[in-house]
Amino acid sequence: MPTRTVPPVAVFKARGLTKIYHVAETTVEALRGVDLDLYAGECVVMLGPSGSGKSTLLNILGGLDVPTSGVVHFRDHDLTAEDDDALTLYRREHVGFVFQFYNLIPSLTARENVALVTDIAANPMAAEEALALVGLAERMDHFPSQLSGGEQQRVAIARAVAKRPDVLLCDEPTGALDVRTGVLVMDVIDRVNRELGTTTAIITHNASISRMADRVVHLSDGRVTQVESNLQRCSARELVW
Repeated sequence: MPTRTVPPVAVFKARGLTKIYHVAETTVEALRGVDLDLYAGECVVMLGPSGSGKSTLLNILGGLDVPTSGVVHFRDHDLTAEDDDALTLYRREHVGFVFQFYNLIPSLTARENVALVTDIAANPMAAEEALALVGLAERMDHFPSQLSGGEQQRVAIARAVAKRPDVLLCDEPTGALDVRTGVLVMDVIDRVNRELGTTTAIITHNASISRMADRVVHLSDGRVTQVESNLQRCSARELVW
């Protein structure tokens, strides 16, 4: 009897997304009719030059921004029909964010920075567990000023994953780091995706990072120009750039 292939489950379904900004007398079309699905448990890298629409798309998926037109569904929720309170709840319950800059509170230790999220999450892991996951069990009582850039970024990742989000959205997570440190940070993101099954989207201009993804989405001038699948993902420690 032939084996039945189970189709992947779409966590996000985006159709016809446009985003238009009006700056003074200038109109900027950041997205021009984007269609995209993201599937449960996969790692997707979004590649493109500055101004290609990567961050705008990520912000819409994360509920930080809304499209000018088009529809985004997260599971059975139409994000484009939600009000501000509903989007805040969506971000709190379902999404973890990692940005280029770490946004840690300088007066709080690593443990306390992570606890800011665990205190408001419904089913969090302990701050200590999250910091151990990113390799900082011995540094959790240090302040940001006592940590290297890579360690601060790993605290930011621990903070993002401590609430056990369904989705981890990373915007240029290695942009402020040197190559060696960047590989360590990508290794942490890779482990979160593989070990926790967290659907992960990473936007970058660094093409080398695409080798660790299940799929690579290329953007240019506000459009998805190509989607590629990797037959085999490499580990983050194999990355060279």
